[in-house]
Amino acid sequence: MQGDDLNMEHLKNILNNLQCELVAERSRVNPQGINWLQYDILNILRKETKMLPSEISILLGISRTKLSKSLKELKLMDYVQQQPSKEDGRELVTFLSKEGEELLIEIDNGHSHLFQVANSIFDDKEQEEFIKLSEKYIEALKKERLKNYE
Repeated sequence: MQGDDLNMEHLKNILNNLQCELVAERSRVNPQGINWLQYDILNILRKETKMLPSEISILLGISRTKLSKSLKELKLMDYVQQQPSKEDGRELVTFLSKEGEELLIEIDNGHSHLFQVANSIFDDKEQEEFIKLSEKYIEALKKERLKNYE
């Protein structure tokens, strides 16, 4: 392999390894054993406050059927609540319950380990660069996923 090919292969491996490590960390700090999709739903609802299921499925890039199953499970665990939309009573607005907020706080406390490790290995300049590059990459991934729904 030549230089560019080696760099591309190295980048692929690094991204795969990073994803595996972050998934392992997420699993480690998951006190109630919720699945990754359920965590992502709760996390989106924390950021957006109240959302329609159609909006959640678009943001996560999943089918309405898959989302519906996860929302049903989250409601049974008392982590989310739903109420009819004021604009269209046929649609249900979904939001975090008090229990859902408390679960995310508990998970966040476990995620502080991620910050501690990053803070211990990156100097200030590296932290700034990591933040900048991560934000750029996250935005590109989100944009790529959402362009199918525009």
